[in-house]
Amino acid sequence: MAIEVLQLTQFAPYLKPRSRDSHKGVFGHLLVIGGDYGFFGSVCLAAEAALRVGVGLVSVATRPEHAMTLSLGRPEVMCHGIQHVKDLAPLLTKATVVVLGPGLGQSRWAQKIGQSVLKSKKPLIMDADALNLLAKKPIRCAAWVLTPHPGEAARLLCTTSEAIQRDRLAAVIALQKKYGGVSVLKGAGTYIATEEGEPMLCEAGNPGMATAGMGDVLSGVIGGLAAQGVPLASAAKLGVLVHAKAGDLAAKEGERGMIASDLFPYLRQIVNA
Repeated sequence: MAIEVLQLTQFAPYLKPRSRDSHKGVFGHLLVIGGDYGFFGSVCLAAEAALRVGVGLVSVATRPEHAMTLSLGRPEVMCHGIQHVKDLAPLLTKATVVVLGPGLGQSRWAQKIGQSVLKSKKPLIMDADALNLLAKKPIRCAAWVLTPHPGEAARLLCTTSEAIQRDRLAAVIALQKKYGGVSVLKGAGTYIATEEGEPMLCEAGNPGMATAGMGDVLSGVIGGLAAQGVPLASAAKLGVLVHAKAGDLAAKEGERGMIASDLFPYLRQIVNA
C-alpha cells in the first residue's frame, strides 16, 4: 500500500489569513475535560495548545479544587469545577468540540463524566484515560478522533504494545475499523486512518518529543483546529503535522530536556506561516 506523507501545503485553505472583522465567536469554543487529582497539568497543556492554534474560546471542566489554579495561571481559559455530572451539562451545550481525557483518570468521577460526554453527541477528541475507559466498554462513533500511543492502542485492540509496533500501519487501520471516526496512532512515524481514503503518515517529529504532556498538547491542537471548523479528519491530519513541526523547531535548541510547553510559541508560528 502506497502511503502519502503529510505536507502543510495540503491544508493551506484552513490556514489562510483571517478577515479583518473577525471576532472570537466565529472561531469556535473548545471544552477540555479532565484533570483528576494529581493530573491537573494535562488539561492546562491541552487548553493552552488550543489557544495557540487560534480557537476563539476555551473552557476547562475539572475537579473543583483545581479550577482557581488554572484561572490564575492562564486567565484566558474559562475554568469550571465539576463535582457532579449535572454541572457539566451547560458547558457541553456551549461547546463546539470536546477534548476528553487529558488527566481524566479512571475513578468513578471520571467514568460518570465520560459517560455523560458520550451521550452528548458532540464531536470528540479522545485521549489518554478516555481511551482506557473506551477499551473497557468499546463503542463506535463517526464523530470522534482517537489519539492513542502504542500502549493505549494495544488495550483498544486487546493485544500488546509489541504487536502494535511490529505493524503500526495495520494497527491504525484496525483501530479505525473497530471504533469508527478517525484514528491517530502516535509514535515515531504517526499514522492517521479515516473513514475515507488511504492512511497517511507524518514523518516530522523527533525523539525530544518523547516526554510527558506531548499527547495533551496534541489533543489540544486537534481540538482547537476542529472547533474552528476544520473537518475532523483534516483537523487530525493538520494537527498531527503542526504538532510535529513545532516539536522539530523546538528541538533546534536540543532534543534532550525539551518539554511539552516548549512547543507553544512554535504552534502559533506555524499556523500563521
